Amino acid sequence: MHAHHQDRAAGPSERRRLCYFNAGFLKQRRVRRILAQAGFDLRIGKPAADDLVAVWGHSPYAARGEAVAEATGAGLVRIEDAFLRSLFPGRAGDPPLGLMIDHRGGVHFDATEPSDLEHLLATHPLDDTALLNRARGAIARLKEAHLTKYFAVDPEEPVPDPGYVLVIDQTRGDASVKHGRADANSFKEALYWAQEDNPGARILIKSHPETAQGFRQGYFGAGDAQGRIELFDRSVSPWALLEGAVGVYTVSSQMGFEAILAGHRPVVFGQPFYAGWGLTDDRNPHPLPRRGRNLTRAQLFAATMILAPDWYDPYRDQLCTLEQAIDTAQAQARAWREDHFGWVGEEIRLWKRRSFQLFFGGHKRMVFKNGSEDRRRMVWAAKADPGRDAVRVEDGFLRSRGLGAELVPPLSLVLDDLGIYYDPARESRLERWIADRATLRPDQELRAERLIRQIRELGVSKYNLGGARPTLPQGLRILVPGQVEDDASILRGAGEVRSNLALLQAAREANPGAVILYKPHPDVEAGLRAGAVEAGDLADLVLERTDPVALLAQVDAVWTMTSGLGFEALLRGVQVTCLGAPFYAGWGLTKDLGPIPERRQARVGLDGLVHATLIDYPRYLDPKTGLPCPVEVAVERLATGEIPHPGPVNRTLSKLQGLLAGFTPLRR
Repeated sequence: MHAHHQDRAAGPSERRRLCYFNAGFLKQRRVRRILAQAGFDLRIGKPAADDLVAVWGHSPYAARGEAVAEATGAGLVRIEDAFLRSLFPGRAGDPPLGLMIDHRGGVHFDATEPSDLEHLLATHPLDDTALLNRARGAIARLKEAHLTKYFAVDPEEPVPDPGYVLVIDQTRGDASVKHGRADANSFKEALYWAQEDNPGARILIKSHPETAQGFRQGYFGAGDAQGRIELFDRSVSPWALLEGAVGVYTVSSQMGFEAILAGHRPVVFGQPFYAGWGLTDDRNPHPLPRRGRNLTRAQLFAATMILAPDWYDPYRDQLCTLEQAIDTAQAQARAWREDHFGWVGEEIRLWKRRSFQLFFGGHKRMVFKNGSEDRRRMVWAAKADPGRDAVRVEDGFLRSRGLGAELVPPLSLVLDDLGIYYDPARESRLERWIADRATLRPDQELRAERLIRQIRELGVSKYNLGGARPTLPQGLRILVPGQVEDDASILRGAGEVRSNLALLQAAREANPGAVILYKPHPDVEAGLRAGAVEAGDLADLVLERTDPVALLAQVDAVWTMTSGLGFEALLRGVQVTCLGAPFYAGWGLTKDLGPIPERRQARVGLDGLVHATLIDYPRYLDPKTGLPCPVEVAVERLATGEIPHPGPVNRTLSKLQGLLAGFTPLRR
């Protein structure tokens, strides 16, 4: 836990009793969980003098708790949502990703009394290099992923042409206005000065999301939109809107904080937590003597987002770092952005539809028939018609514990709007991601390095089949993984060598003195797909039903056509020779003997390849909570086996599929 919270990481025997008098604490399970994890024992009832009383910010019910604390001498703890809250507002029923728990009895938006956040900003050295690097990395991530307090915003939604001045509206009666020493008049002033300071410029009044969704009124209305002033209430990314602004005017909105992070110096008419630190143009007449310090953006962010909040990890049910909270937000935002218009799935087999519904139907149920023209179309990649415009879908690279051909549902799927990763004939979205990740920010590099370490240490691979760990002959060991010969990745991605036999011949010819280890493909071993081969004199050892991950720790090199095992080998530092053009070839990490597309010019490090392939490209679904999740959670579930297994219907279908494999080549 971060330093600021070490005093709160109490063991069960030291938990502080926290009494409450507001039914909200009773109803909100997530809030209760965060408080419990932060070391509090939440109770209804009269507090003793050494107990604490919880109130929610300055809500209408806070007075009850304040009066009890006053009468009993108990300490007052004010609780509020943290600044990266949820997909939708709390009024829509979404639980928060984090809380601000204030022990001074103040609250961050109340300028009239000291709060924990203000104290941190005023007194904490905020000079630790690692902390400030984390802050810079997190700011870049929020911006890149278009994450804000409520992150159900569509980055594709168009914003007006740049050059406007932004005036930010808030919800009428919001506590941050009143306690930020402002009122309805402050909004009139903001609009007046926006025009006065920027003669001739377009003025855009940005409505609050809760006003746009009809939950609460704002301070501005249709009557304010005259001449060069327009109301703007579309659910766009605040980062995209700030990008095009030449000036930002706010009373006390969180968007003023984001404006600072985006490089603006907002003009501020209230006294929000971010005012008074030298990063704003403060027009409020009341002095702020407690805030006499000039801070950098990274320092303001570090205190506000890293040190002050208690962040929560819904997958592991524990407190977590800001970075993990961003991982969660990013996974949830991506699912909403891609799915909320609804999908029609084509060529999706019956047994897959339940898992597709879980993956892509969370915001609008998927349908599996044509004629739903108002929806986006996805089609199983191997069945896609090159002439038709549809998003291709395929299994991800950390798939399951068990084979797809055995109808085990996947933990990861990829959507590709350009091509598909195993077909080098056309550019895929993965290819574009890999080229983009030729250079990484320090935070991205760190995440990729940690992920590689996690995968290696936990021994996780695509199918996690386990298996035997045989004793191997001494010598230069070359692993040759067999493939399913009618698989789409061979049909589309192989070069002249297109069969397991030809692959073995090429490996033996180039390495006459080496120990050649042939590992048949698990689907072929299981009798589910085509590709059996007599390895005969070409291999020194045929490794049947062997754990591929254990093998990679014992071999010197891998020779492959297009097998995913080549990527697994790169992850573990093993040299890879490719005779086809798999997605990981052509970037300078493999020895390429096959036909590599001209497009692959970027030189990419292993961290960049892993970031693109495992973090950026796939979607993951946590089988335990049913929530979209980041890759690190999927890796943990695969390692611990906390995942569902195929039901009896899937197992019967799988056996039937095996019987048919001899008659008709099955493609995925």
